[in-house]
Amino acid sequence: MVWGQLFLPGWSADEIKQRAEALGLKPRFNIAPTQSIACIHRSEIGGPRQLTLFRWGLLPPWADDLAIGAKMINARSETLDQKRSFQSAFASQRCLVPMDGYYEWSVRNGAKQPFLIEPSSSEPLVMAGLWQLNKKLGRDGEPVFSVTVITTAANKTTQSIHDRMPVFLPESAHDQWLDPGFADTDTLTQWLVPAPDDLLVARPVAKTVGSVRIDDERCVQPATPDDTPRQGLLFDD
Repeated sequence: MVWGQLFLPGWSADEIKQRAEALGLKPRFNIAPTQSIACIHRSEIGGPRQLTLFRWGLLPPWADDLAIGAKMINARSETLDQKRSFQSAFASQRCLVPMDGYYEWSVRNGAKQPFLIEPSSSEPLVMAGLWQLNKKLGRDGEPVFSVTVITTAANKTTQSIHDRMPVFLPESAHDQWLDPGFADTDTLTQWLVPAPDDLLVARPVAKTVGSVRIDDERCVQPATPDDTPRQGLLFDD
């Protein structure tokens, strides 16, 4: 995932700078599951938007092993209200995950090629997420905040690469999506659809991104013939 950490919807430029500095945020080029990502959420009805670092991979309150989160980096939009792991978060703990793009790997004839999928315009992307607080797994009595990214069927732009994609929310949906008191399931689910075909573009990049140790601009460089595959699919749920 390529993450526009300095894009925080709904705040002034000064607020963005202050909140980013408070968390020590810097641009990222290769965010892996179980690492921390900045998410925007509201913890109470009528409360302010908050920027918090969440662990990527949902850890429900009942989870007693950090490994559980690695299996829940994504949540299928079609079953959010049916699965125990996601029901309560979908009801009242929804969040926004801003970023500049994400990687997906195409597998053809046994060969893997990473693609950077990014906005077709200069506007950053905002994914739909769910967050949870787990009091069992934190250190020194501190709770663990975690997040999962909601996925849906791929659109025409990305379906040749993979059959799933993250849900991207338009700005007009942000306030209600973040509101813990907003419980209109029909409205919520109508946003969980593939992105417009013209929202995104995809380009092959170097397989450098397959190494989680590399987190710099090398990850977004154009693909070269001698790249070697190293990593699997991120949004395959």
